[in-house]
Amino acid sequence: MKRMLALLLIVVVTLGVIAVTSPSLVQQVKLGLDLKGGFEILYEAEPLIEGGKITQDALRETARSLEQRANSTGVAEPEITPEGSNRIRVKIAGVTDEAVVRDILKKPAELTFRSMRGCDTGKQDFCKVELVGSDFTENGASIHQNQIGGWEISISMKSASKFAEVTREIAKLPQGKNLLAIYLDENVLSAPQVHSEINDTKASITGNYTREEAKKVADTINLGALPLKLTEKYTQSVGATLGQLSLQQTVFAGTLGTILVLLFMLIFYRLPGLVSSISLITYIWLLLLGFNLMGATLTLPGIAAFILGIGMAVDANIITFERIKEEMRSGKSLLSSLKAGSKNSFRTIMDANLTTIIAGAVLFFIGTGSVKGFAVILIMSIIVSIITNVAYSRLLLYLLIRSGLVTKPGFFGVKESDIRAL
Repeated sequence: MKRMLALLLIVVVTLGVIAVTSPSLVQQVKLGLDLKGGFEILYEAEPLIEGGKITQDALRETARSLEQRANSTGVAEPEITPEGSNRIRVKIAGVTDEAVVRDILKKPAELTFRSMRGCDTGKQDFCKVELVGSDFTENGASIHQNQIGGWEISISMKSASKFAEVTREIAKLPQGKNLLAIYLDENVLSAPQVHSEINDTKASITGNYTREEAKKVADTINLGALPLKLTEKYTQSVGATLGQLSLQQTVFAGTLGTILVLLFMLIFYRLPGLVSSISLITYIWLLLLGFNLMGATLTLPGIAAFILGIGMAVDANIITFERIKEEMRSGKSLLSSLKAGSKNSFRTIMDANLTTIIAGAVLFFIGTGSVKGFAVILIMSIIVSIITNVAYSRLLLYLLIRSGLVTKPGFFGVKESDIRAL
């Protein structure tokens, strides 16, 4: 009797927690652009200077700068990830004004310091780029008021020695040529003269700026100091209506499939089928919980992995229950059948799961974008399945059989005529 009470307590507490927390878990799930609407851009990165190299640090820094640009428009949690050696993929879901966001992302403002070193003496062009976006500190532009009440922009650089070397060489140029022009794209912000070496990490942009104008320039610099040049190679746009329709159809298909699976288990496996149904509900809840804790974004491939995981979880239960039924047909007691069936099925289940985990790991390390998302959810679903549909369901079955209230083979889907006498 105590074991039956323990069984009922575990089931009631489990289902109670699931019922109370599930609505908030579902609301917290972040939807990808294929379910919520939005757009995706694949950028190809190139060095700002001809002959330069693209490093992984520069690629990651550019991705962070793009994320700042997207966040500055009010976009919530954009998904921006470097891919391979020279690509960055941008996914932004739930955008209300796509044109504005795309314009900010596709037109990076390039901050450069230029001089006349090596230029044609007959021209005043600033032909040599001395410093580029990667030389400046991220978010290093700020504004301050000078002694006469005007506003200036202060810029921080990463290397004082590099700035000292540049200013030392420019100071050697003739009067009128010893200028260090500060460019934002192709617009000259200022071109101060350099009379001597400046061994510092700070530089100032002066001019007749109001506070608002200075702040706008500083904000543009902070968003625009990209270490790499970006070119759009691929774009995809998904309307909010289409994304919502995909979500509704996918959720309907998943719910219908899950209900049919639960009915199948109840009809063919009786009490073990009921235990399996409780385990599956717990499994789905734990997947949602893990999904939210990871902060992952749900996409159509992710839902496919989600549903595939449910199928594999059911498969684990079916293998166990069929083994138990075989032991019962051989004439063993319920408890002996449970122990023998669980033991014999465990290795088969683990072999199948480990094989799938290896396949998922290969997809994760080789694949990109949504393929990686599919692999992560698939691996997570297998781990959760082992917890719920191997350990948890067997605990419930053990308590049910040890209670002594269920003794008829028919409750386990076995006919008494099929039981062989020992």
